[in-house]
Amino acid sequence: MSLAARLTASLALLALLLTVASAPSANSRTVVHESRSHVPRGWNAVRRADPGLVLPFRIGLAQPNIENIEAFLLDVSHPSSPNYGKHWTPGRVAETFRPSRESVDTVNAWLVDAGGLDPARVSLSAGGAWLQANLTVEEAERLLETEYHVYQFEDDEARTHVACHEKYHIPEDIARHVEIVTPTLHFDVKPKSKPIQLNKRDAPSGEGVNAHAVGQPGFGVSFPKTSGTIQAHPDLAYCDEQIVPDCLRVLYSFDYTPVAPERNSIAIVEYTPQAYVATDLDMFFANYSPTQVGERPVLNSIDGGFVQTNQTGFDYNGESNLDLQYAMSLVGRTQPVQLYQAGDDVEGASFGNLLDALDASYCYFEGGDNPEYDSIYPDPYGGYEGQYAFPRTGPEACGTVTPAYVMSTSYSYNEADLTPAYEERQCAEYAKLGLMGMTVLYSSGDYGVAGNDGVCLYPNGTQASGAPDFNPTFPGTCPYITSVGATQVNPNSTVYEPESACEQVIYSGGGFSNVFAMPSYQKTAVESYLTNYPPPYAPALYNSSGTSRGFPDIAANGANYVVAINGEFYLVYGTSCSSPVSATILSAINDARLAVGKSSIGFINPTIYTPTFMAAFNDITTGSNPGCNTEGFYAEPGWDPVTGVGTPNFSKLVELWLELP
Repeated sequence: MSLAARLTASLALLALLLTVASAPSANSRTVVHESRSHVPRGWNAVRRADPGLVLPFRIGLAQPNIENIEAFLLDVSHPSSPNYGKHWTPGRVAETFRPSRESVDTVNAWLVDAGGLDPARVSLSAGGAWLQANLTVEEAERLLETEYHVYQFEDDEARTHVACHEKYHIPEDIARHVEIVTPTLHFDVKPKSKPIQLNKRDAPSGEGVNAHAVGQPGFGVSFPKTSGTIQAHPDLAYCDEQIVPDCLRVLYSFDYTPVAPERNSIAIVEYTPQAYVATDLDMFFANYSPTQVGERPVLNSIDGGFVQTNQTGFDYNGESNLDLQYAMSLVGRTQPVQLYQAGDDVEGASFGNLLDALDASYCYFEGGDNPEYDSIYPDPYGGYEGQYAFPRTGPEACGTVTPAYVMSTSYSYNEADLTPAYEERQCAEYAKLGLMGMTVLYSSGDYGVAGNDGVCLYPNGTQASGAPDFNPTFPGTCPYITSVGATQVNPNSTVYEPESACEQVIYSGGGFSNVFAMPSYQKTAVESYLTNYPPPYAPALYNSSGTSRGFPDIAANGANYVVAINGEFYLVYGTSCSSPVSATILSAINDARLAVGKSSIGFINPTIYTPTFMAAFNDITTGSNPGCNTEGFYAEPGWDPVTGVGTPNFSKLVELWLELP
């Protein structure tokens, strides 16, 4: 054989060996990648999924450096760091966590070889974080060694979802390259059915499924509560019975006029069909902030989000009216409030839709979400007729919203509603927003140590009323957001006296995560609580390991808010009140810093857990957060899993933050 022939043969053999080395082993042992012992409350399997149903199959690839994300975040967020306030650009964030070429090639080879897919069926997202291919149920079941079922929400035949049963498997040598596979165990995506016609929500059931709309009333998400209509009194003497903006200004020493509103930004998040009523804003402003009559929030539409008027009443207008009436009146006339309105009123939206709009690297495809996964625009159900850029790359809501410096969200799930992998991946995205200088607030829940609607956990993870174990909420347990609990002005007390934990109509959500480990920034505070005030419960009732994330982080008043809703004043309760109020106070601190050329405060948790800053909060030491047939945890000196480090004292906090670089 000639030298050239031998060289050619050697190169061919080398190429073959490299291909074999990079491909997954055919004999690789499969392992359980994710599992769950129960489905979210209200959902029941009704039948096996049609083998020919087409699934929008996608694989979230392992992100390099994700194990260092807390260190990265502390570097720009801890007051003792020389890099405090030196927030990252979106480009740096995307590049730091972009999956490796090895992960892309290895998982792609698995789909082609083990799944038998034509390579042309597999594509990579622009950000490099997801691989996707349309797979039939039969193909997905074979690839993941699982079974797919159609699940129905209670007796509503129009609310169906396709998910796999209990667990799914992937080869052991693939597992380190994969964070998450959907749709599998997660009740947050919508498969596309061909040739079966997709149906409207109120149509007879088919294989088409509706997105899990966060804003849909009665769908397992926390909303504010009311004790009914009232005659409003705009007088400080009534703050123990009716909270109005002036009560909050006194409670939290909050007297501030923005000086740099053009540089600052604050956003309130709402999910359609939740919507504010313009005449209610004016009714509220006429009583409590007359110069703002006629003022409206700045609408940022996400996936067809709009201020709908088709459905009205407390269940549809209470949340948004509450959030905006207080956020707008407290920040004042000169500071615009951004409204992030997500989802149309047919398909709705999820937390993932919001994150797509804020960070393009979180999206599934260049230019927007993949229509296979969330909302389909133009909406085949007759909803939002979204406009596309050409070439057609997807809906517009992908990196289309500039993140505000402070963002408040008054919605939450129970941790047990979702899988740990889903929660961990989403939580990492909040950390990325923190790296970019954003303060993300979430309400902690309204049922004390129980989950939404007061349900608790059985040891196997099933949620039910009357179950014994504490049921923490999400995203409140994510260590990279600031969780906000609720306090109250005690009956027959004044705004000049200490508040207590909220025990009127609602109880401040709080406790210890069953998913997330304790972040380093709260280690001293949480260990102090557990050592000095050990909870009087059997270890099995809650995560008593002493190594899990405690929540909330801070608190603010959450009882007896006067809110204009559909032409009447209501008394409203909830951590839904506490989060937007806290956001306005933190936004004012940003204004003061930006006015003197400093950065936004960004992720605040590493700062507020330092002794100096903890002393600038009003420590709440009375009350508890009952739930699960217990008194819950007790508010104690220092941090506690009821009111966090306490309620803000603006005059002290702004002075301290102005001292930081």
